[in-house]
Amino acid sequence: MAEIDSSWAAMTPEEKRAHRFDCWLNPDIDFVSSEAKEQYEARVTRFIDAICLEKTPDRVPVLTTMGFFPGWHAGLSPYECMTDMKRASEAWFQYNLEFQPDAAVSAALYTIPAKSLEILDLKHYSWPGHGVSKDFGYQYHEGEFMCAHEYDELIADPTFFMFRRVLPRFIGAYEGIAKLATPHDLRALVLCPPHVVSWNLPAMRESLERLMEAGRIMQEWLDALVDVSIRINAHGFPDTAPFVAEAPFDVVGDNLRGTKGIMLDLYQRPEKVLEACDRLVDVVFYSVMEKATPNSIPGVFMPLHKGLDSFMSPQHFETFYWPSLRKLILRFIDEGFVPWLFTEGRYNTRLDVINDLPRGKVVYWMNTTDIVRAKEKLGPVGCIQGGVPVSMMSGCEPEEVTKHCRELIEKIGAGGGYILDLGAGPETGRAENIHAMVRAAKEYGVY
Repeated sequence: MAEIDSSWAAMTPEEKRAHRFDCWLNPDIDFVSSEAKEQYEARVTRFIDAICLEKTPDRVPVLTTMGFFPGWHAGLSPYECMTDMKRASEAWFQYNLEFQPDAAVSAALYTIPAKSLEILDLKHYSWPGHGVSKDFGYQYHEGEFMCAHEYDELIADPTFFMFRRVLPRFIGAYEGIAKLATPHDLRALVLCPPHVVSWNLPAMRESLERLMEAGRIMQEWLDALVDVSIRINAHGFPDTAPFVAEAPFDVVGDNLRGTKGIMLDLYQRPEKVLEACDRLVDVVFYSVMEKATPNSIPGVFMPLHKGLDSFMSPQHFETFYWPSLRKLILRFIDEGFVPWLFTEGRYNTRLDVINDLPRGKVVYWMNTTDIVRAKEKLGPVGCIQGGVPVSMMSGCEPEEVTKHCRELIEKIGAGGGYILDLGAGPETGRAENIHAMVRAAKEYGVY
């Protein structure tokens, strides 16, 4: 966890959030012009007003969540986005300048260097040019990377379990790490040798060499990413949610047991699932806190995968998914963060459950949920985001996009507490449709 002084620890959640909002509004950025600075401040203020539900913003904020589209728009294939960071950086930079969203569209997820991934030998993903065509995006290969009988080991020591058991199963470069002896040996001098010697095993040395090379490439990419992010910020586009946190149930269901495994576990070992989810609240929380500082901006992006209507019953959602997720959300709120809940898929039967949160503290980003019902059920609690189907970016005329966005603004944006956005990020599309969405917010979203 990042170093936190006693004055921060003594602050109330409201004081912490006010401080994070102030850092968001007044960043240490060398803006390219006074106009860019004014636009930045107006955009952040617009988001804060929409999130807090205390003041009506000057207008509806508009985001343009993107997949590989900025690269595609610049003539780059997904493969080129992941192998030519110089051209990809410029593509994302120019995208922000051209489309003028209210927040920065980041290149982070879609320019990760393919070479580094190849050295790591990720077995649970395919990416452009590696398992899928160079013209297509990522594919996730789900598997049971944790056995059913290993719950107790996960619960006892989640981090060491990940290093020793799980990571070597789906990352080839981690195979030598499976030989690592427990670090608890280091507590006493007489127990040191087994742990220390494990670092010198041939398989360990090979893993470390591969990880170091992957890390070198990833560092070069990160330096370039930071550079382009600074340029985008300097032109007046703020970041929104730089941190990512998974729901505890999704850590188990997505990454460890897989869909089939976790579905069986709900019936065969429900108490172990609950115990693991509760144990992982702290793990996920501190995985964010170790990167954050008191001056970090407030957004924490939380993609919710296996809580959708079609995966589990309402009873299972209330029993297995929501309790640990709610604990995690409240932990972030207490640290002054704004959880940005991306409800992937439909959450129509979850709305009366997930509204059990403090008012004005979260953003509910809707994917395919009935957004009118979401506004009714969740609007009194948190800011609503989304409502524009991804399909409209390719399959409609600009006039249809404008009409749809205007209706959303009138229905969902009334009184504030709404962010116009897509339900997910498109890989391709028609630039004129994205322009139409942004124009609609600026023309019809003024309060």
